[in-house]
Amino acid sequence: MSSRLNYPKIAPAPYEAMMGLGRYLENCGLDSKLMHMVRLRCSQINGCAYCVDMHSRDARLAGEPERRVHSVAVCEESPLFDEKEKAAFAWAESLTHLSETHAPDAVWERVRAHFNEKELADLTWLVASINAWNRLGVGLRSQPPAKWPKLPAE
Repeated sequence: MSSRLNYPKIAPAPYEAMMGLGRYLENCGLDSKLMHMVRLRCSQINGCAYCVDMHSRDARLAGEPERRVHSVAVCEESPLFDEKEKAAFAWAESLTHLSETHAPDAVWERVRAHFNEKELADLTWLVASINAWNRLGVGLRSQPPAKWPKLPAE
């Protein structure tokens, strides 16, 4: 399968806007490991091979143990995640499956118990941005590089 088009080259302005959002999120104050794991979970749901590959690597490079990276797919059932992380994953999943869930109040109340208003806004922007990247990756068939630089344990 090959990429359908080079969207950053063809439409550089929206690409740069998305990159600007990413720069904001990297400095917004949310825990960087949690952000990598939320991005990974959304990318798994959306079936974006490029983003699953990238965010699993990013999580590992940020210090997430391999076991937790592998367990993010079953985060709700896993004892490896605390309640705050599980609430963030639940919010991310509800927004990723928005047409089915409609962001239920119960999930909102759950995540609101662990994050302040600024963090909730930033977490929601994080989920919105990775879902946009996933739609670009899947829709335009972005492929992960055949070889990334090696992780320390590789």
